[in-house]
Amino acid sequence: MTELVRVQNANAGNLVMEGATIIFRNFAGKEGKYNREGDRNFCVLLDVQTAQQMADDGWNIKTLKARDSSDPDQPYIQVSVGFKNRPPAVWLVTRKGKTAIDEEALDVLDWVDIASVDLTIRPYKWEVGDKSGIKAYLKTIFVIVDEDILVRKYEDLEELPSSSGRVVEGPIAIESGARMEYDFDAEVVE
Repeated sequence: MTELVRVQNANAGNLVMEGATIIFRNFAGKEGKYNREGDRNFCVLLDVQTAQQMADDGWNIKTLKARDSSDPDQPYIQVSVGFKNRPPAVWLVTRKGKTAIDEEALDVLDWVDIASVDLTIRPYKWEVGDKSGIKAYLKTIFVIVDEDILVRKYEDLEELPSSSGRVVEGPIAIESGARMEYDFDAEVVE
């Protein structure tokens, strides 16, 4: 599942996760049953050993109850995406390269098909009264897109503007025996 690597440098304490699976995506910060308006976040699935290690260190680890009683519960951590103090570096990766995603375009990550994610989580130690813990903030993320087979097939074709007159709207009616300006590889059935 997710491999956890502790970074040993000036940013000691950051967590690097490669090949991660993310769930409950809300990069747009939409208000919902479990989210306040403007709170951008997502969750990362963890293996049991990593979850236990992080919980022992003070991270707020949560658990999804298994749907089947024979399956184990699934640990995860919620990661906040904040742009006020230290904006994260966000990248969308395809076979052709990587694209930086800014705050205004971040909601694209809510609907894109994801193959896997590599990310760095920055810890924020908090203390309120007699309670304390570590909140996870996104530092860096590379979202590897699960590209559609047809997108890959036609990726080298030039994209023509809609104003070229080549966009067809609605069904095409072709009379039997009609001579067309374009070649179609089709058979007229009615």
